Amino acid sequence: MDPDREVESFLRNGSDGDEEEREKWERPPSSYGSMKSDIEEEEEEEEEEEIEEMGAVLPESTVNQAAGFQLNRSESPETLYTLNTQQTKPQGAVVIDTRSSDLGDVPEDYDEEDEDDILITNSPEPPEPVELDCTMQTDEYSQPGRLHPEQDLPHIFKSIQNALTTLTVEELFQFKMLFCNWEKRITLQQLLEGDILDFVDRILETLGQHRSLFHTIHTLESMNKKEEAEKLHNQCRRAMIRFHLQEHLTRKHQVIHEGVVRAGRQSVLNTIYVQPQISTCGYGGVDPSHELRSVPYSPPLQVPSPDTFVDLNNLFRLQKDDGTPVKKVLTTGIPGIGMSVSVAKFSLDWAEMHTNRDLQFVIKLSFRSFWRLRSRSMSIMEVIKYYYPECKDMKYLDEEDCKFLIIMDSFDCYQVPLDWKNAPVITDNYTQAHPDVLIVNIIRGTVLRGARVWILGRRAAVSQIPSQFIDVVTEIQGFSDEMKDDFLTRRFSQNQNPELAANIVAHYKKLPTLHLLAQQPFVCWMVATVFERCYLYQGYGVHPPRLTPFYINILIVQINRRLKFYHDMEDNGLKWSSEDKKLVTEMAKMAFKMLENNTSVFFEEDVKEAGLNLTEVTVQSGMCTELPTLPGGRRKFCFIHFTFQEFMAALYVFIMFRTESKNVLDTGSFSKILRMKSYHSKSAAGLVNSAWARTSSAQKGHFDMFLRFLCGLLSPDCYHSQLGGYLFPHNAPKVGGLDEVQQLLQQTIQSAPEDRRGNLNECLREMTQEDE
Repeated sequence: MDPDREVESFLRNGSDGDEEEREKWERPPSSYGSMKSDIEEEEEEEEEEEIEEMGAVLPESTVNQAAGFQLNRSESPETLYTLNTQQTKPQGAVVIDTRSSDLGDVPEDYDEEDEDDILITNSPEPPEPVELDCTMQTDEYSQPGRLHPEQDLPHIFKSIQNALTTLTVEELFQFKMLFCNWEKRITLQQLLEGDILDFVDRILETLGQHRSLFHTIHTLESMNKKEEAEKLHNQCRRAMIRFHLQEHLTRKHQVIHEGVVRAGRQSVLNTIYVQPQISTCGYGGVDPSHELRSVPYSPPLQVPSPDTFVDLNNLFRLQKDDGTPVKKVLTTGIPGIGMSVSVAKFSLDWAEMHTNRDLQFVIKLSFRSFWRLRSRSMSIMEVIKYYYPECKDMKYLDEEDCKFLIIMDSFDCYQVPLDWKNAPVITDNYTQAHPDVLIVNIIRGTVLRGARVWILGRRAAVSQIPSQFIDVVTEIQGFSDEMKDDFLTRRFSQNQNPELAANIVAHYKKLPTLHLLAQQPFVCWMVATVFERCYLYQGYGVHPPRLTPFYINILIVQINRRLKFYHDMEDNGLKWSSEDKKLVTEMAKMAFKMLENNTSVFFEEDVKEAGLNLTEVTVQSGMCTELPTLPGGRRKFCFIHFTFQEFMAALYVFIMFRTESKNVLDTGSFSKILRMKSYHSKSAAGLVNSAWARTSSAQKGHFDMFLRFLCGLLSPDCYHSQLGGYLFPHNAPKVGGLDEVQQLLQQTIQSAPEDRRGNLNECLREMTQEDE
């Protein structure tokens, strides 16, 4: 008779009072699913009636049939899992059925009157997330978190258990020895304690289900147990594919690379990330706030209300008009608003199994990936295999119960228009086609028919996608005031430098315009980077920072990004050609004309009139964005912020003065406005004199920021140190006569109206202050 069965027989026939002795021989419940082998399950069927009569089930011990030995199992915490993944029921507890994972399941107590509460997708408020069925497992964010049965813990537990029961005593010992080499978090002594179930239980508790499975397969392979390893891999293939995708996304997004990577400095995404506001009501994403202008530009811009905001990880919990979950989401926003980082955070949260666990696979296929394959024809399955070799032959994507997501970001990197009407229709995932055709069919929904698709790109690029192919359009709005401070504080929590964080938060708020512009996460990052370096100098922070250097930095970073992402230049070869300088100059000229005409928008004909390419200006430059228009309406565009338009206008005036010795402000109409010392119109003082004439004769706020930026550009720190090597040669002579400009500003401050003096003081400081 089997020794363990003999012991159990003794326990059952022993005295009722010997409870203490009985507990010493009982196996505690497993932390990870059933502890029963396949052989025991057959034996249990014969004893089912007897067990029911006992009123309580004692977990039975498991004998390793191949190994022929068994040790007492150590204590492990109880969980809710059993063989059928049902929950154990404490006395008086309510049992929740977790067998249904279909979002469309309707509970028995469903009330048709509840349909009135469902919001449609195109309403000004965001569609409400899909209400969870009460029978669903949920994750830490109260989202559906039910894994596919083949990816869930009980299946993996049982598969590993069955694979190891085929090993002999010697082979099992060798397996444990080799397994320790893979993972140092578990010692050999720990693995030798207990039987096979103890071993599986421990590795799953310590390493998690995917890594335990991965190391088990590789250990079997290293022991030349190819058949057992292959069988285990095939049984858990769906879980292994998920594991490889998670590993890929974790490696790619765990650390975020910002700007020039510095040795020894890494930014961990989960540590520094602050989720921007995302709205289902898109007005263009441009903040209409202005430090000086009381009368907004024409036409005025709208801002979505907070009740339209939706959580990043709830994008695919939104509903269509019929109440079903959306399958295709389009997300857009102005340059620098944080689309790429939001994709990274969404992917990392899924990879770390924090949210959206009901998505079996998340596959990232950026438009840059498709662009690189334009020289060949491939099927979508070949494209997936090309970028994810471990995911070849993913037959699961054809199954109806396979819920997966395709992330297609950086739509603006696909630099050719797509033929949405005439592209051939493909209905098979294995049909080869040109990438142009594949993209159209993925968005149509005829290829990868069961996929959720998330498309991201700048509005001027994604506006070509027909609206009937998109379920909901979302727009990233950037940071609120609280989010700005939170972002700047988080960045320095890694360095344990709260004092530096507090100094930076207080310092950037001294400039109202910079505080407004920091709504863009890109500007917030720049504030943190610039001020962190500045605070290395002793005594920095006494005076408010200057504004012009920040706008120059934005210009340089965006043009360099254009060269890198759209022209494939390397980081160490980002030099501006004559075409790049022309692009900046002509866009600045267009901004100057808009400022003179008191308008904030421009149209396609304005771009053509400037001799520029519409895509380069509105998509690739990173300085402009498209505004929403009615179907069939005239496309309109604007700069990423009104103050950036004013900066570009001042830059044009300065470029013409610096390169051609021309004062474009000297029209002769303002020559008698100022009664003071006469300045030559082509001198620096004459240039500022003309600019002040425009400013003083216009409504307050119209030319005031323009004047401030122009004075800032006259500082050698800006035009020589920052723009030198980009717009201007390094060896070009410096601008002379700044003493006269300073004298002019000081005299003007004394005689100017009181409501203008504050800005004139800022103009003087922009030109003369030397930041460390």
